[in-house]
Amino acid sequence: MPERVTRRRARTRADLLEAAFAVFAAKGFGHVSIEEVSAAAGYSRGAFYSNFAGLDELFFALYRERAELIAEQVAGALAQDGPGPDLAAAVARVTEVLLLDRDWLLVKTDFLTHAARDPAVARTLLAHRARLRHAIAGRLARAGTALPAVLGDADGAAGAVVAAYDGVTTQVLLDRDEEHARVWLGRLLTALLTS
Repeated sequence: MPERVTRRRARTRADLLEAAFAVFAAKGFGHVSIEEVSAAAGYSRGAFYSNFAGLDELFFALYRERAELIAEQVAGALAQDGPGPDLAAAVARVTEVLLLDRDWLLVKTDFLTHAARDPAVARTLLAHRARLRHAIAGRLARAGTALPAVLGDADGAAGAVVAAYDGVTTQVLLDRDEEHARVWLGRLLTALLTS
């Protein structure tokens, strides 16, 4: 019986996450209530609270899912490197697979504004972003490619990569041209990481 309850609870949580993503993308994080997310998922408010303490916790669960997806995409693209990594080829593979989903970018941007107004939420978001930068820095360090001195070490380069991604994703929100964004991101990353 406990296994069935656990499976059901996992399904409820997944349904709530899926519904929240759709509702956040349509209305904006700051304009959504727990009741709306629960109703969109077909559950009660009690089911929501049995899985999440509030909308912030729900967002961070979504953020973790998307960050893991991005990390998998990047790792998969970079895993194709041979003994002597070709930076241009690696950048091309990464930009080809990298998540540039407009709905996710809308949700993430709304939440960023929310976090900027709430120091506790900002600290949690900064910690999540630091883990992403750390993973990128580790991959850059393992690649053994000489990085431009102006970026400092792999940590500095990882910060530049995240900043480039953030800038390009902002452009996607405005011009809705994902194909152009991928090309531009590839150029930016190549320019940033080539000494």
